[in-house]
Amino acid sequence: EVQLVESGGGLVQSGGSVRLSCAASGFQFASYGMSWVRQAPAKGIEWVAGINNHGSVTVYADSVEGRATISRDNAKNTLYLQLNTLTTEDAGLYCCIKHPDSLGRYYYDRPLSLPSRCWGQGTQVTVSS
Repeated sequence: EVQLVESGGGLVQSGGSVRLSCAASGFQFASYGMSWVRQAPAKGIEWVAGINNHGSVTVYADSVEGRATISRDNAKNTLYLQLNTLTTEDAGLYCCIKHPDSLGRYYYDRPLSLPSRCWGQGTQVTVSS
């Protein structure tokens, strides 16, 4: 059974940074691309960033390009997201999702395939202005 456990969120001041983690289990983590998505209150899921299975290819949404870094440690079965220069627009529930394949662009190329909600409990990021 696929299990994804996110952590690292919290209350952050505008302009600050956050580093999120996603501990994966129940599947061959090193074989699959992964993404971070977020969901703000009363809004749908927004794709944030994707990474291929080796960590050599990353893609970002325009809204976080230049401020975000997605990375992974396959030895630890863990996915990360570093997000800098936070604004109130970055607030929301952040979740990691597994791709059906090894590529980093899966959900970037198929935004309509995004799940309607997070698979795990997610980690909440709140940004104070």
